[in-house]
Parts: sequence; C-alpha cells; structure tokens
Amino acid sequence: MSEAPKVFFILGGPGSGKGTNCARLVEDFGYTHFSAGDLLRAAAKEGTSEIAKKIGAMIRSGNIVPSEITVALLRQTLQEHPSGVGYIIDGFPRKADQAKMFEDGIARAAGIVYMQCSEATMEERLLSRGAGDAKRDDDNAETVRRRFRVNVEECEPVVEAYKKEGRCYVVDANRDRDIVYADVKEIFIQMGEKPIR
Repeated sequence: MSEAPKVFFILGGPGSGKGTNCARLVEDFGYTHFSAGDLLRAAAKEGTSEIAKKIGAMIRSGNIVPSEITVALLRQTLQEHPSGVGYIIDGFPRKADQAKMFEDGIARAAGIVYMQCSEATMEERLLSRGAGDAKRDDDNAETVRRRFRVNVEECEPVVEAYKKEGRCYVVDANRDRDIVYADVKEIFIQMGEKPIR
C-alpha cells in the first residue's frame, strides 16, 4: 500500500447490527468490508500455530485478542485486497492501543460510526442468531454476557475518545434495521461519500 487506504470504522457491542449495516454499505457504496472478529475467527480455524490456538482460546472465552495480532492481521488483509473505493472495518478498534497502532501505522480513519444499542436488544438478537444457521461458537448466554462486559470496559473508552475528538457519529441501533440503515447511509453521504446506486 503506497498511499494510506481510506478506512471507516463501524463500532458497537455484539449484536448491535454492525455486520448487517456493513453489508448494505458495501451494496450502496462499493466498499470492501472486513469484520475484525471474522478475520480472527478464520485465522483461529485455519491455523495450527500457537498464535492461531491463542486467538481461538481468547475468542471462545469472550476476551479481546492482543492488539498487535489484530492490527497485523488487518494490515496483511488490506494489502491482499486492494480497494480503490475504501474499506469498512467492523468491530475494530476495540481498545485504545489498537486505535493508535492502526492510525499511526496504517491509516487515520476517514469516519467512525458507533451503533449504540441496549444490552437487552443485543442479547435478544445474539441468542436468536445462536438458534439459527448463523450460530457462532460465542453465541451463548454466558459468553454473550462476558462480551458485553468486555465491550463496556474496553470498547466504550475508544468510542468516548473518538466522540471527544468530534470524529464519531452515533446511531440509535435499537430501532428497525431499515430505519437504522437509513441513518447510517445518510452519515456516509454527509461525510462526502457517493453512493454507487
């Protein structure tokens, strides 16, 4: 990557609608989308290395994978998937040092959107997902609650820091998915992004 890529961060707790909204942003704007969690889960499944096993154990326990590993994985992924339009990364950064490492070493975020959602709504969504085809290893009540705690302790300070810098747009993600996405799309248009359809 000779020049810094254009990157947007989509933040929010587990089940807040990050992936759903990112899929629609890809359709409407042509971005390349990566979920930090999906990349880590894929690395844990594919690899037999100690790092892959460590990633897997941390994910299953609901804890955050060390920042150096996550940032290195994102750097490699962006290099392997060049995009002329830009990237949306969901579920990242989840810690202040991740944000600093990424923005100092890869690119300053062009925009940050926070999907604000109540724990009751998120839990309902996650446990209903856990009963269907989209079930993940970490979609069970105990791990879900730990993920909420980790989100509050680790991720909320990142959001607050971005808010203080005036760089974070907040969306009420408790509402109907179409209403939520209409707000998200409008934010991207306000940031100067052009829909492709």
